[in-house]
Amino acid sequence: MARNRVSKTNSGLKSGWLSGLAGVVIFSGSLPATRIAVQEMNPFFLTFLRASVAGVLAVMLILFLRQRRPQRCQLISLLIVALGVVVGFPLLTAMALRYVTSAHSIMFLGLLPMATAIFGVVRGGERPRLAFWIFSLTGSLLVMGFALFLDGAVSVTGDALMLASVVVCGLGYAEGAKLSRELGGWQVICWALIISLPVMLVATIETIPKGISDISLPVWLALGYVSLFSMLVGFIFWYRGLAAGGIAAVGQLQLLQPFFGLGLSATLLSETVSPVMIMITLGVILCVIGSRRFAH
Repeated sequence: MARNRVSKTNSGLKSGWLSGLAGVVIFSGSLPATRIAVQEMNPFFLTFLRASVAGVLAVMLILFLRQRRPQRCQLISLLIVALGVVVGFPLLTAMALRYVTSAHSIMFLGLLPMATAIFGVVRGGERPRLAFWIFSLTGSLLVMGFALFLDGAVSVTGDALMLASVVVCGLGYAEGAKLSRELGGWQVICWALIISLPVMLVATIETIPKGISDISLPVWLALGYVSLFSMLVGFIFWYRGLAAGGIAAVGQLQLLQPFFGLGLSATLLSETVSPVMIMITLGVILCVIGSRRFAH
């Protein structure tokens, strides 16, 4: 019987890691797509529109599958999720991408595992081992060192916006993962989008640009990606992974996001991926392996 419990636990952890990895792969396209979109769209309009599109899809999904409404005590957590990942992170990154390249901004995402783990302790009650923090801190310092000290890559405004986006996103991830254990992973992001929808719709109408008809097809396709995949589908996998495998542990998979994102930046945007970027990415991959071993 004990062996069966261990087997189920290991199976749940493995499932959590696979779901988390799927979420990371989907999220990896977010910043390159946002970079494309902000070339012709105002960051505020882009943020409000993507949340509105995803919110309408969330309403349809909730109604079609006849999901129960969240309890009143869960509304504060849903509001935190909405402020963190529906509004805060998309808006701050869209603003930052006016100042830095997507390749540069992607490297800041290496700080997300540390932020997520810290909020996992504060909000989720997790207690990773000391070795976990050493590996997580090492990975974060590798990324931060590259982002801040590489010659010609620093933008004070862009970097400050990216750091702020990491903080609010880490909070939104941890809060959403905690709530997923009660409400379900995809339900959490759907209800967060629905709570935000009235404000997002009004804000979208207020910020519609005069030359909207002149926006090119690639920008609309980029908007479609960040609306459907970055705001909805990715979170279905991500919150399920965090809830099943642990916020701090699965959160370390975000250290792999620069690897996937840099490849997309080089492929889609013809941005330069230097050997230093590749070395940093390999270093953080080793940190993921180490932190996974000591997360519990």
